[in-house]
Amino acid sequence: MQFAPPDEYSLEARAIRRAFDRASRAYARAAVVQAEIRSRVLERLDLVRVHPARVLDLGSASGQSTRALKDRYPKAEVLALDMSLAMLREARREQTFFKKFGRLAGDAHSLPLRSGTIDLVFSNLMLAWCNYPDQVFKETARVLRPEGLFTFTSVGPDTLREVREAFKQIDAQTHVHRFIDMHDLGDALMRSGFLEPVMDTERLTVTFGSARDLMRELKGSGATNATAGRRRVPLGRKKWGIVERAIEQRRLGEKISVSIEVVYGHAWRGSDIRPRSAPGEFTIPVAGLTRRSKTKS
Repeated sequence: MQFAPPDEYSLEARAIRRAFDRASRAYARAAVVQAEIRSRVLERLDLVRVHPARVLDLGSASGQSTRALKDRYPKAEVLALDMSLAMLREARREQTFFKKFGRLAGDAHSLPLRSGTIDLVFSNLMLAWCNYPDQVFKETARVLRPEGLFTFTSVGPDTLREVREAFKQIDAQTHVHRFIDMHDLGDALMRSGFLEPVMDTERLTVTFGSARDLMRELKGSGATNATAGRRRVPLGRKKWGIVERAIEQRRLGEKISVSIEVVYGHAWRGSDIRPRSAPGEFTIPVAGLTRRSKTKS
């Protein structure tokens, strides 16, 4: 599958950068779901035997994952890369005197790094903000050394489906991003020179006290609408009331819930020698992937 040309769901880089710049100071507090997913993908690194000399945190935001990678690999040179300068400024707070890391502004579609210089690329939820995953994967493969590891998360099409359905009550504009299915991401990895990817999904149910709490957390974490077809003027009290009531109809007891389809990916850069699996590591063919469900409140 080749990904679609620009349309109303195409993401605008300027809007993304502006949203994350605005969210930078509050991001560490507001990005609760992102932090939970980050901890889960970091745990998966326990299943692989890797001792990287250079690590890239691709889409580092305000540096919480970069700090965790530096803690995990204290002897490695760790680099935080993000398109938001404000996020990178905030990332300075995550460093200590003995555990410093580099910070670099850049676009994942065109990485400002030399080819074959990175041993491990880690990326948490950054792909959901990219128009062309094929190009991101090709760039990631380019900067990785042979047998280098790429581990990442993204979100699948069922993410925020409750919010998407609620906005359909008022118009046909794009209010929620178009998220890419894990099978298509797996195919893109193989087209980009990675060995057979390990891909799976996990479904989280995240609860909030109200629709306003949900929207407040999305905005606070920078996760706002950046599609080309988005509404360009404020929604207005009447239309927001329709959306709010549609979301509130899904209330169970004191909480409303929304769905997050987490996509996990793990692949090695292609080379003549296949890396060996560590004890306890397993491989899942792209054609036979599994799905799990969890509840998070």
